Amino acid sequence: MTGLLQVGLLVVALAAAYKPLGDHMASVYTSTGHWRVERAIYRVVRVDPGSEQRWTTYAAGVLGFSFAGIVLLYLIQRVQPLLPFGFGRGAVEPGIAFNTAISFVTNTNWQSYVPEAVMGHSVQMLGLTTQNFVSAAVGMSVAVALVRGFARTGGDRLGNFWVDLTRGVIRILLPIAAVSAVVLIAGGVVQSLAAGVDVTNPDGSSSTIPLAPAASQEAIKELGTNGGGIFNANSAHPFENPNAFTNLVELFLLLVIPVSLTRTFGVLVGDRRQGRVLLGVMTAIFAAVLTVTWLAEANAGGTAATAAGAAMEGKEQRFGIAGSALFSIATTGTSTGAVNSMHDSFSGLGGGAQLLNMMFGEVAPGGVGSGLYGMLVLAVVAMFVSGLLVGRTPEYLGKKLGRREVTCAAVAILAMPTVLLLGTGIALTMPAELDRALNNSGPHGLSEVLYAYTSASNNNGSAFAGLTVTSPWFQSSLGLCMLLGRLVPILAVLCLAGSLVAQPKVPRTAGTLPTTGPLFASMLGGTVVLVAALTFIPALALGPIAEALA
Repeated sequence: MTGLLQVGLLVVALAAAYKPLGDHMASVYTSTGHWRVERAIYRVVRVDPGSEQRWTTYAAGVLGFSFAGIVLLYLIQRVQPLLPFGFGRGAVEPGIAFNTAISFVTNTNWQSYVPEAVMGHSVQMLGLTTQNFVSAAVGMSVAVALVRGFARTGGDRLGNFWVDLTRGVIRILLPIAAVSAVVLIAGGVVQSLAAGVDVTNPDGSSSTIPLAPAASQEAIKELGTNGGGIFNANSAHPFENPNAFTNLVELFLLLVIPVSLTRTFGVLVGDRRQGRVLLGVMTAIFAAVLTVTWLAEANAGGTAATAAGAAMEGKEQRFGIAGSALFSIATTGTSTGAVNSMHDSFSGLGGGAQLLNMMFGEVAPGGVGSGLYGMLVLAVVAMFVSGLLVGRTPEYLGKKLGRREVTCAAVAILAMPTVLLLGTGIALTMPAELDRALNNSGPHGLSEVLYAYTSASNNNGSAFAGLTVTSPWFQSSLGLCMLLGRLVPILAVLCLAGSLVAQPKVPRTAGTLPTTGPLFASMLGGTVVLVAALTFIPALALGPIAEALA
C-alpha cells in the first residue's frame, strides 16, 4: 500500500503540473520578446536573436557548442589545483577528465570516479552543474526544432539554436531548479561549501564525512535528467536523498519536463490530442516495465531474499522495494542515470527490465527533449510502415514521409544499437581487459558489460557496479559511445526537421490514418517494442534472461 501511495502521489503531482508547465514551455519557445538578461547574452556572443536558421546552421550550433563544452570542461578538471575549494584533490587524471567531459556535455553523466575524493566544489559547481543546465537545454532545443518542422510549412527555418538554448536555461530550468533546491534543503538535503565534518567513531577513532553543495546540484541533476551524483552513492546517499519525501520530490523532478513536453508538442502543432496520445504510449510502457520490476524484486527467490521478505540487497531500507523499483524505472526511462539503489543487486528479471527500458530508446517518457524527439522519430517509422501496409503514401501530421524522412528516422533509431552492440561485442573479445575489470562471470558478467554500453550509448549514466571501467580502453570506448549515441541521433533529427519544414501540409482525406486514437497508439507502442525486441533479444537472452531462468 505504501508503494501504491507513492505512485499515486507522483501521478497526481505530474497531472497538476502537466498543463501549466506544458503551456509555459510552448509560450517560451514561441514568444517574440526577449528578456533583458537574454539580450545581454546575445550581445556578448554576437547573436542576432531575430534571425532564424536552416537545419544545417542549427546543427552546426549544436555541434560547435557541444565540442566547446567538452574542451572547457576538460580544462577545468585539469586545472583543479588552481581553483578555490579544491581541497588539495589535485588535477583530474587525463583519462577520467576526457571521459567526464564527454559524459556531462552529452547529458550522460556517467561517472568513472569517486566524486567526493576526486572533484572539488569549484569543478562540481563551475563545470559539472553548468553542463547539467546547458546539456538539458540542448535536448529541449532539438525537440522544439523537430516540432517546428511538423508545425511550419513551405520554408527552411527551424528557429535559432542560441535563442532556444538561452530561453531553455533562463526561463525553464533555472527557476524550477532554484525553487526545487530550496525544497530539497528543507527536506534535509545537504548544502555546504565545507570539505567535510570531522567525527569520532564509536571505537574512538576519527574520520571525516565529506560535505558538498548537494541540494543545488541535486535539483538540476534530476530536473535536467542528468544523473551525476555529487557523492559516489548518488541518490542512495543520505546527504543527497535522506528520506521518502525527498525521494518523491526527486522522482517528480526527473519526470515532470519529459511528461509536460508532450503537452507542449500538442500546443505547438495545434492539436493537444496529439500530445496526449504520445503521453499515453509513454505511460503504458512505463507502467508495464515498472510492474515487472516491482514484482520481480518483491518475489525474488533465494535464501537471503526469502528471509528478508524481498530482494533487499543493495536497497535502502528507507525506500524499500517500491521506492527502489519506481526510482530505477524512472531513471532508466528518462536517461537520468541517478540511482537510489544498487542496480547490480537487482534480480535477473529486475535488472533485465532496467536494461530493456533503456533499449527501448528511453522514450517512456525519455530524457529532457530527447524523449519527445525519440518518440516522434518512432512515430514517423510507425506511420511509414502503416502506409506501406495499406498501399498509401505515408504521412504524419500532414507531412509526407518519403525516402529522405525515413532515412533520417532510421539513422536516428539505429545509431544507438549500432554503437551499443559494437562496443559490447568488442569488449567481450578482450579477455585481458575483462579479467581486470569484471568481478562476475557467466550471464551476470555479460549483463554488467552490456549494461555499461547500453547506459553510455543511451546517454543514461547508471551502471551495474560489478564492472570497473577505469582502464584507458573503457574510458575511451565508453566516451566514444556517449558521443556518437548523442550527436548522431541529434543530427539525424535535425535533418528530418529540415526536410519536414520545407513541405506543404497535405490535406486530410478519408484515407488518412487518424493519429489521435487507440489504433495509432497501439501501432506506435508496438513499434517501440518491436524495434527493441528485434535488435536486443539475442543479447538479453545470453545475459539477464539466462540469469532469471537460472
